[in-house]
Parts: sequence; structure tokens; C-alpha cells
Amino acid sequence: MIEIIIAAGWPIWPIIFCSVISVAIIAERFYSLRREAVVPNSLLGETVSHLKTSGVTQELISKTGDSSPLGRVFVAGLKNLGNTKEAMKEAIEEAGLEVAHEMDRYLTTLGTIATMAPLLGLLGTIIGMIEIFGASTPTGITDPARLAHGISIALYNAAFGIIVAVPSLVFYRHFRSTVDSLIVQMELQAVKLVEMTHGNRAD
Repeated sequence: MIEIIIAAGWPIWPIIFCSVISVAIIAERFYSLRREAVVPNSLLGETVSHLKTSGVTQELISKTGDSSPLGRVFVAGLKNLGNTKEAMKEAIEEAGLEVAHEMDRYLTTLGTIATMAPLLGLLGTIIGMIEIFGASTPTGITDPARLAHGISIALYNAAFGIIVAVPSLVFYRHFRSTVDSLIVQMELQAVKLVEMTHGNRAD
């Protein structure tokens, strides 16, 4: 692997840097966007059960808010439980926007890497082509070593750029879809909380 990096020349280093960032973002988003961590199945039932027995307490606010992003949305509604149904919904919507923004964290960077990596590979290809053209002397004699080095730079950088771009784009699309799905689930859970606390539905 070290030999390949050396053969690819200095243009490969920005691509490697992008690959490291991409892998770190993918790993972090996989961990952070787990459904059970964002929208716990039992949170709505536990919150409503606590409300029926003890009402809105500081313990409920702290426990729910620390549990998950959905819990933070619930807390915004619970703090406005004594207000009108519309006021409670508005508070939940505001908290939901903040949570949705945090769930999108790093995805723009991942999408940028997916777009930029092939361009960096193309840059390496151009530099390699310059090296190839420079392998010929004015007398028409070609330097085989310089010619081979130019070809290596051109091909390796093009390949590495695509190798980094493809998974970055795939996971960017995957996480965008995951975030959209989780936001819908949070909205449904929040609506249920509002309806249940205002006596419009039983479960």
C-alpha cells in the first residue's frame, strides 16, 4: 500500500485526507442515527404514564430530555402543557427544527467529499499527464522512469478519487433518507403526545 501511495505522488494526499474524514463521519452517523437512540419505542408510553401518576415534574423533564432527541422534543411540549394545544404544538415544532438540524450534522461535509473526491482524482490525472509529456526531451528521447511515474500518478489518483467518492455518495444518500424517516417518526410521536395530553386520544 505504501508503494502505491508513493507511486501516486503528492496529489494522492488530499484524497487520503478526504477518505479519513469520510470514514469518520460515516462511523459517527451510524452510531448517532440509530433508531433506538433517536426515537425510543417506549418513551411515549413512559412519559404519558409518568404524567398520569405524578404530572410534570423536574425529574420527568430531566430524564426525558436526556434520553434522546425525541425526548428533547417531548420536553418542549411538556413545558407548555399548561398552555393551549396550539402553543404546545408550536413549542414542539421549534424543538423539532433544532433537533432536525443536529441530525443533519456532518452530512453536508460527506456530500461535499462525494463531489470533490473525483475532482481531486482528475487533478492528479492532469498532473500525471503533465509528467508524461515532460518525459520526452527536445531530442525525442523518452525517460522511461519519468514516463512510468507520470502514468502511475494519472491512474492511481483517478482510481482513488472514485474509490472515495462512491461510498461517500452512497452513505450520504443513506443518511439523508434515515434522517427524513426519523423526523417523520418524531413528528408522529409528538402529535400523539399532544393528543393524549389534551384528552383527544387514548393511546
